[in-house]
Amino acid sequence: MWKNRLVGGAVLATVLIVSVVLAATAAAKPSRQASPEATVKLGFITKFPVDFYFTLVNAAKKWDKATPGATVIYASGKSGTDDAGEIAAIQNMIAQGVNGIAITPTSPAVSSALDKAIKQGIKVVLIDNDIPSWKKKSSVVATNNYKGGVLAGKFLATKLKAGDSLGILEGNPANPALVQRVTGVLAGLGALKSQIKVVSQLETDCDQTKGATAAQTMLTANQNLTAIYSACGPPALGAIQSIKNAGVKPEDILLVGFDASPDEVKAIRAGTETASVAQFPAKMGSLGIATLYNAVKGKAVPKNVDTGTALVTKANAGQFG
Repeated sequence: MWKNRLVGGAVLATVLIVSVVLAATAAAKPSRQASPEATVKLGFITKFPVDFYFTLVNAAKKWDKATPGATVIYASGKSGTDDAGEIAAIQNMIAQGVNGIAITPTSPAVSSALDKAIKQGIKVVLIDNDIPSWKKKSSVVATNNYKGGVLAGKFLATKLKAGDSLGILEGNPANPALVQRVTGVLAGLGALKSQIKVVSQLETDCDQTKGATAAQTMLTANQNLTAIYSACGPPALGAIQSIKNAGVKPEDILLVGFDASPDEVKAIRAGTETASVAQFPAKMGSLGIATLYNAVKGKAVPKNVDTGTALVTKANAGQFG
């Protein structure tokens, strides 16, 4: 009898131990939340190597240098539409064991790779632009692109009159932030929108060469084009060359950009570009990586951080660039 009890007790103990182990395994979720004393490893991914993103990266590096509890690794795509490059960077950072990823996403196509990061317990903060349909981010640290577009539209409304014409150099329709810059500028025109003619809206992928080609197409088809709005900085610079090649004097056409890159600010000072909506990429870089760090540490972070916009004209260009 006692042998049966002993065997039964051993079986019961084994069952209890196995049950506890299985319950603990089922309850466990992947997590790379860092302990207070641990060094946090963060990834920082930008779209492509241009001045705007160099500024973001430099700000993140400055933050990293001033934050002993963190170390940041960096990666970049090759163009504003290099989804494959960003996906490869995400996968590489997951393999390197990062606790969090800050990324300027090229498009919603990178969402599936970010899903894999989330499943590994990695926190994700989006910088520069959002992926509205992707709900798993900890925060979005970016310009309010719609407000920036409205700012440009209101400026154009002070310069245009009924009967004038406007050409729009779009970015990429797959990028929500760039779409918002166009819808914003049209809204900013207000009542004047119905009184002017939007002659064309051409995609540029925020590429300078494509911007030059699109601007040339607009100028050829519309000999008396009054204004051009560019949803990104590089196409605006391309438009400057096309305006020159068309024999149009800079003062005879309004050219308003978005980004106010250093080269754009130089053009505004020189009078070859009328105005541009400035973003604050240094704030995006420093606030973006700091927000990611706090999220990894388990702190509450805001869902949205607006890094602001300002209109740059010849009158205040000395304060920018």
